[in-house]
Amino acid sequence: MAKFGVVVFPGSNCDHDAYYVLKKIFNCEVNFLWHKESDLKESDVIILPGGFSYGDYLRSGSIARFSPIMNSVIEFANKGGKVLGICNGFQILLEAGLLPGVMLKNKSLKFVCKDVYLKTVNTNSIFSNSISNGNTLKVPIAHGEGNYFTDNDTLNELINNDQILFKYSSKDGNVDDEFNPNGSLLNIAGIINKDGNILGMMPHPERCCDPLLGSTDGKKIFSSIINSFIN
Repeated sequence: MAKFGVVVFPGSNCDHDAYYVLKKIFNCEVNFLWHKESDLKESDVIILPGGFSYGDYLRSGSIARFSPIMNSVIEFANKGGKVLGICNGFQILLEAGLLPGVMLKNKSLKFVCKDVYLKTVNTNSIFSNSISNGNTLKVPIAHGEGNYFTDNDTLNELINNDQILFKYSSKDGNVDDEFNPNGSLLNIAGIINKDGNILGMMPHPERCCDPLLGSTDGKKIFSSIINSFIN
């Protein structure tokens, strides 16, 4: 069974959510990793959780990127280690250069907190192998800077390399501006790196794994990661 490490930054507020899901629902071994330390505690997967690291001063994730733990995370990722960045964690991955692009303020200039539907564009990745083609996921979002942007060359690379994993869509999987909650290019909700071992996504799968919360669609993402160690 995979061993997980959840990084805790000052201002993280979804670290315990991720810990609970991995420990209580999937019965995985999981440790908190304090941002000032450098030891990843032999983790097989690193989770950069959502929240407001360092109060989101300057740009979201821009200060957390320089926390001591991130040197270890970057080294781990560059060696093929699996990393999942959720919401603020996605922003940190962008600031650290582990994923391409930037996050802008939501097109509405308002904080958006609601359930959205996600179309899985690539079901062959480490993070999506448990998701059936055509099935949409109902997952909550909660962010003020989730408007993904990059240059045209990078965007074409993401498309050609199947690096776009999730797109905001209708319940039936229709990808349209109508279902884009933040103005993100091509309705992008989550991308992976070229090697496929790093995922950044704005929606919160850890908030929809327990039936008490009204949806268990997020389990498919964590199940996919765990399956990658079995298959």
